[in-house]
Amino acid sequence: MYPIQFASPIRQAPTGGLYTTAEIAQQPALWDELAALLEAEQIQLDAFLGDWLSNPQHRVILTGAGSSGFIAEMAQDHLNAQWPAEVRALHTTSLLTHPRLYLQADRPTLLVSFGRSGSSPESVAAVEVVREHVQHARFLDITCNVDGELARMGRQRRDTCTVLMPPASCDRGFAMTSSLSCMLLAALTVLDASPWTLRLQRLRSLSALGLEAGPHWDSTVAGLTHEAFSRVIYLGSGPLEACAREAALKLQELTAGRICAFANTPMGFRHGPKSLVDEETLVVVMRSTQSLARRYEQDLIAELRRDGVAARVFTLGPLMSGELDDVSLPLPALPLLADAWLAPVWLGFAQRLALQRSAAQGLAPDNPFPGGTVNRVVQGVTIHREG
Repeated sequence: MYPIQFASPIRQAPTGGLYTTAEIAQQPALWDELAALLEAEQIQLDAFLGDWLSNPQHRVILTGAGSSGFIAEMAQDHLNAQWPAEVRALHTTSLLTHPRLYLQADRPTLLVSFGRSGSSPESVAAVEVVREHVQHARFLDITCNVDGELARMGRQRRDTCTVLMPPASCDRGFAMTSSLSCMLLAALTVLDASPWTLRLQRLRSLSALGLEAGPHWDSTVAGLTHEAFSRVIYLGSGPLEACAREAALKLQELTAGRICAFANTPMGFRHGPKSLVDEETLVVVMRSTQSLARRYEQDLIAELRRDGVAARVFTLGPLMSGELDDVSLPLPALPLLADAWLAPVWLGFAQRLALQRSAAQGLAPDNPFPGGTVNRVVQGVTIHREG
């Protein structure tokens, strides 16, 4: 077992939540450790990637299942905007059921797989399916488990590069927390178009910001935990839409479905999902760094508060001139941290809220499903082949 690292400690671990508490709190320290690991591997990584992303005929598919799939979604648009190659997110759960919709035999494809354990049936099968269907395929495996199937399969293969996360990121708790944030930041760092010095500076700046945010999150979540709400709606735009989806999933997982959680975009919310809001609803808006997006977000925030239906409309975001959110964090002037990079910080809030609501429900956050109906590593999956 790997040692648990405590940084920006959450006030006290609830009963049955020692691992999850520690794994949430250790994230900023792990991001700094990740920067050192990637700095040491940058020559190897550059040699493997070469000019792949510079070729418009090439594809990059970011893939995973569940929370790992949300990593792909959070990173996709930020990376795609930087390169001639097409970068898209595709959950393994879709790739395996409809491979011919997504794969082109004659279009070179780099499959970037995210896996905490690296041993889920879908992760392993996705690599095999791409290898079968694409003539020129390469594989970048980002995983937390040196002994997992992804890491094992990639050893000694010239078409595969494995990027291992800091050992302590291989969460022992049920929910993905530090594993998710490390894998997301690894992808953003490795696949970014900026010079390595700037990428690593961003990662280290984010680590410092995460340490600063921890006490804000703890005190705020402690207050929210005592408020009566039976459902939570997370809203985010751009890359933060996927962040909102991950935040909602974390709450559903750790409360064993007792708290209903939903996700949408601030603009999309009006198109039907707003009907979910009632007097027992907490609405959390994760604010963007982009001024245009913030204007749309502010319109909805004001509308929801005028409606007076929700139990609470809560906002968190970067400290911006002339605007204050319920929790506002000052961002470093340089390097600029875009929404995709900031997603792990906002998730720190959502993870803490899920942890405390789990404990308030009388559950053990490290294992909210003692009966095994849902498992840390997915079970019961049969992989089928065409024909």
